[in-house]
Amino acid sequence: MMNHSQSTGADYNYTIVRQFALTTVLWGIVGMAVGVLIAAQLIWPQLNFETPWLTFSRLRPLHTNAVIFAFGTSALFATSYYVVQRTCQIRLFAPKLAAFTFWGWQAVIIAAAITLPMGYTQGKEYAELEWPIDIAITIIWVSYAIVFFGTIAKRTTSHIYVANWFFGAFIITVAVLHIVNSMAVPVSLFKSYSLYSGAVDAMVQWWYGHNAVGFLLTAGFLGMMYYFVPKQAGRPVYSYRLSIVHFWALIALYIWAGPHHLHYTALPDWTQSLGMVMSLILFAPSWGGMINGIMTLSGAWHKLRTDPVLRFLVVSLSFYGMSTFEGPMMAIKTVNALSHYTDWTVGHVHSGALGWVAMVSIGSLYHLVPVLFGHGRMYSTSLVNVHFWLATIGTVLYIVSMWISGVMQGLMWRAVNSDGTLTYSFVESLEASYPFYFVRFLGGCFFLTGMLIMAYNVLRTVKAPKESLPALAEA
Repeated sequence: MMNHSQSTGADYNYTIVRQFALTTVLWGIVGMAVGVLIAAQLIWPQLNFETPWLTFSRLRPLHTNAVIFAFGTSALFATSYYVVQRTCQIRLFAPKLAAFTFWGWQAVIIAAAITLPMGYTQGKEYAELEWPIDIAITIIWVSYAIVFFGTIAKRTTSHIYVANWFFGAFIITVAVLHIVNSMAVPVSLFKSYSLYSGAVDAMVQWWYGHNAVGFLLTAGFLGMMYYFVPKQAGRPVYSYRLSIVHFWALIALYIWAGPHHLHYTALPDWTQSLGMVMSLILFAPSWGGMINGIMTLSGAWHKLRTDPVLRFLVVSLSFYGMSTFEGPMMAIKTVNALSHYTDWTVGHVHSGALGWVAMVSIGSLYHLVPVLFGHGRMYSTSLVNVHFWLATIGTVLYIVSMWISGVMQGLMWRAVNSDGTLTYSFVESLEASYPFYFVRFLGGCFFLTGMLIMAYNVLRTVKAPKESLPALAEA
């Protein structure tokens, strides 16, 4: 299944893949650096510098947009453009349109980096950008779809490899989510009002918000997993049948899970319950996919001892399994009553974002960069190993500190005295969270340091003369 033609890289359009691969590393550092800064601001508020565009409230949406859309989506562009060419054994469709998606996406990222700190926002989570940028995103995304599906349409293989099913589903669904949720009435160049109001606006937003997680941050990166895990392990996918079941079950169920963000709100109770039930059922296909990925290592487990790139990919699957167990649990109304609005949610998000999304992206890039620049391996395998441990320890510090802080907050907020008055004030719960905020900051520093090491390693690999590294040997 994973055999490719003996084509050389010259037959494929690797330029666009190289561009997106390198900007992924750059935006990863930028986005995570902003994350570390805002984590520090929650411990030392003076780091706001009393400047409006450096306050937590302005930088937090900049951080989420940078890591999701600049880092994560650049990784998806790079890998999808690479995988679709390799598995369809054909050069990328419409190269000029592909180049437009690269430069257009960079322009969108820069526009976000300027407007968000200035306070131009629609106030919708993960959809903060104002209407002119939203229109630009739509044009670029449609171009992306044309390039991707155009390549599949002119493929020389009869089979469409499963990774392309996941990439294709993510591209189509994100387009629909973005267009529907971003419907707005502009009142000026930098201000618009949502087409929806009240509970309907909230429902549309979380239909979008949770499926940005479900399709962009899950389906897209599963496409990555289904290509790079078998390639790096040198083994076929454990069960091709399971991968297809995984795909259709995930696609059918994920789209319904959004209401679990709106438990105990003005949303109708039946809608909340439907979201909860769908979230619980979602556990099955998620773990099916995780097991499929991990079991692909059957007969290749010994490689984990010497291959840190494979370690990144396998540990990312473990975090994927953990996050997709935790998510359905947190969707249960009684659990949600404790967890909602606390740091537990923040921990859960980063379990998925750092542990799954970032680590599978990093592993895929470590596989990809030597191929793209004509080398057999990265400049330094030991630096990849150092990065792996920094990323893993950083993620664990982050998640565990937020779990403890979140459960503690939930318990403090619901504690009542015998006369019915609240035992703790909000400020007391905040004060109790401070030590955990410091551990979270520390975890972020670990992860960011790993990204800086990666940037150095990638740079040295790119600049190395081709003779100085072992010749490229590809299946």
